[in-house]
Amino acid sequence: MADTSITKVDSAHSPKGPEGEKYLASGAQVSMRLWENEEPGDAKEPTTRPYETVGYVLKGRAELHLEGQVVILEPGNSWVVGNGASHTYKILETFSAVEATAPPAQVHGRDK
Repeated sequence: MADTSITKVDSAHSPKGPEGEKYLASGAQVSMRLWENEEPGDAKEPTTRPYETVGYVLKGRAELHLEGQVVILEPGNSWVVGNGASHTYKILETFSAVEATAPPAQVHGRDK
């Protein structure tokens, strides 16, 4: 039988994660989060995560450093960071983006 449940999340009331991200709708296999008005600054240390991330830039500019490559992210761009890929972001202009992670990033400490 198909899952017919509906989840609606109002981002104004969403919980925040350890890095300031807002957790949006989350299912069993995928979740969404919002990075809102991230300010420019130095890139953090590269990290790897046990999930795949796809994102979409709403505003601003950032550099995605991924396994020795650098990609400029601008409004309208989307990107993919594969499961286990070494990466970091450097915010160049006040940045907002929506990301989806599979499996959900916030479950079982995957975001740590």
